[in-house]
Amino acid sequence: MSIPNTGRRKVRPTHPGEMLREDFLPDYGLTVSGLAESLGVSRQTMNELLRERRAVSPEMAIRLSRLFSNSPEFWLNAQRAVDLWDAEKALKQQVDHIKPIKVA
Repeated sequence: MSIPNTGRRKVRPTHPGEMLREDFLPDYGLTVSGLAESLGVSRQTMNELLRERRAVSPEMAIRLSRLFSNSPEFWLNAQRAVDLWDAEKALKQQVDHIKPIKVA
């Protein structure tokens, strides 16, 4: 049995790259290069994430959680919310015809 999801978000969730760019970098006084170096990744990789052209992978979530002393789940849940939002928008017409089944 499942609980129907009747509440729909009206705005796209915040991408983890935006969180990093707008909140974490200024608060910690980091630059893109400094962040990349601290995480042990290339500047290009970091730049793509900050520009929201790259998703947070489990590996990156572990690196970020270690650096900022939070959990990998924080980063992965933020990415999951964005991914689900994007998928729902992209597949809306394809899944609208699917009728939910009822438990007998």
